[in-house]
Amino acid sequence: MTDLVLGVDAGGTGTRCVLATADGRIVGRGSAGGANFRSSGGREAARGQLAAALRAALGDTDRGLVRAGVLGLAGAGAAGHRTAGELAADAWSDAGLPGLPTVVPDLTVAFAAATDEPSGTLLLAGTGAIAARFEQRELVRRSDGHGWLLGDEGSGVWLGLNALRAVLAALDGRTGPTALTVPVAADLLGGPGAADLLCAPGDADRPGEPGGAARPGGTAEAEPAGLCQRLVAVAYPPQPARLAALAPLVEAAARAGTPPPRPWSTRPPGCSCAACRPSNPTGRPDRWPWRAPCC
Repeated sequence: MTDLVLGVDAGGTGTRCVLATADGRIVGRGSAGGANFRSSGGREAARGQLAAALRAALGDTDRGLVRAGVLGLAGAGAAGHRTAGELAADAWSDAGLPGLPTVVPDLTVAFAAATDEPSGTLLLAGTGAIAARFEQRELVRRSDGHGWLLGDEGSGVWLGLNALRAVLAALDGRTGPTALTVPVAADLLGGPGAADLLCAPGDADRPGEPGGAARPGGTAEAEPAGLCQRLVAVAYPPQPARLAALAPLVEAAARAGTPPPRPWSTRPPGCSCAACRPSNPTGRPDRWPWRAPCC
């Protein structure tokens, strides 16, 4: 009978597990959703995803053959190590495994996977973001990696969160328009049909963009305030990591050369394009997102 070991990389949007022999031959793989207790739905949700990945990798393998396991978990730094250790132990037991695994931060696993060198610098930008320095495989310095609420600047969640903030600000009339409005609303509200809430095609110089008029006969939900509330409703369920799915929309807009939202006060004087003409219910062209500067 061959001794086996388990290795896990658990991030905010996905968990991967491998089962291997002591000499490194992989004999099983498993995957599941995110297992970051801070951004993937809480402790119990993370525990469930972690246990699911472990079970998938193990299959019908005799659990008694597993001699050790190393679990790299997002959120398992000093601030969250105790919670991460507890949920990892619970998931390990849920999978029918004896003993306890070794729990380390996911960046430790990422560095070990990237190089055979014992010392070096890791720049990790995924659902979260961090820069870290390792000396002899020991973490000696880190920058950011403070989670979606306090940091992770440049991460998928950071990009998605700021995209949603830009859309809400544009709909409120606090900033200029953003080309992110239609794709973000379509993504969060359930597909391309959601864009129908935003504009009537062909009603602006650039059809299909937020410069179009609200759909004739539409309900209050087609107005900026109603749309804002719908976006807020779907954004607040306790899985901030899912906002990372909006990051590709930001990249696509940037590649298309879309400028960042501009304050209404920067609208070119005397602009008469279709998106700037004063044809809105408020009578205030500088305060109505559907008639925003497009120049």
